[in-house]
Amino acid sequence: MELGQKSPTPPIVEGGREGAPPRRIFLSVTKLSLLGVLLLVAVSWAYLIFGEDRDFPNLFAAAAWHGAGRLVGQLLGLGSATPPAYLQADRWLETGKLAYQTLAMSVLAIGLAGIGVLLTFLPAARNVSHGGLGGAPPRYWKILHHVIRLIYNLTRAVPELVWAMIIVFFLSPGVLPAAAALALHNLGIVGKLSAEVVENLDTAPARALRSAGATNSQMLLYGILPQALPHFLTYLLYRWEVVIRTTVVVGFVAAGGMGREFRLSLSFFHYTDLALLLIWYVILVTAVDLISAWMRRLTLPPPGR
Repeated sequence: MELGQKSPTPPIVEGGREGAPPRRIFLSVTKLSLLGVLLLVAVSWAYLIFGEDRDFPNLFAAAAWHGAGRLVGQLLGLGSATPPAYLQADRWLETGKLAYQTLAMSVLAIGLAGIGVLLTFLPAARNVSHGGLGGAPPRYWKILHHVIRLIYNLTRAVPELVWAMIIVFFLSPGVLPAAAALALHNLGIVGKLSAEVVENLDTAPARALRSAGATNSQMLLYGILPQALPHFLTYLLYRWEVVIRTTVVVGFVAAGGMGREFRLSLSFFHYTDLALLLIWYVILVTAVDLISAWMRRLTLPPPGR
């Protein structure tokens, strides 16, 4: 190149590589995904309206609304010779003990799931077990990664009710088998979410510690856990709210908490007892929601920091 001649301007590369800009690719993928969702919605509604079952028109039938109104009246105790259960103090005390068992079941379940996730979610993250954070992790961590991921897939693929039916064969019906069933299912859910959080974390602190000579344990303890734990606690507390609602399902077979009483009341057509149990579930879910929101505020850093 001759003196005084300007060098050619290099091509602008967006996103670190030549070709289509990443933003344009993202918009194209988003449009295709939206079209796919709209197509699935259209097909689903077409099946409901024109399919073999054709249940959708039954929603507007007078008989369906009449049956719903009759059920609401039975839950309220209209026309009954005895006072409704939700107006009897002794029934509140009896079901309150069941509500306490249900709360204890949910705490035990989410506690067991949380301990299991804390012990396994770091090697379940690919960047930790495959050396994506720098350095060379132990070789067996790669095998451990696949084993833990397989456990996560298995435990969350099997519904809580099925786990409860299996565990009841080994343990007598009660709070413990129901809590174990809920813990197994939530182990897979919270574990997968927590591992994916670690895979998407900012790796700069961990790499800085690694370059400063930190060991694997020090890098995970000071570079990964402080970022991952708030997300882990958020997922765990959210699943606690879900567990409270799911106790009614596992209670059908594990005979623990309000689920068993709910099944018995439904079998004997004690509708006002059902209404009282539903009130207790609303109270429990609201209380757990308030407690978990307060605990999340304690664990998450304040805005702007």
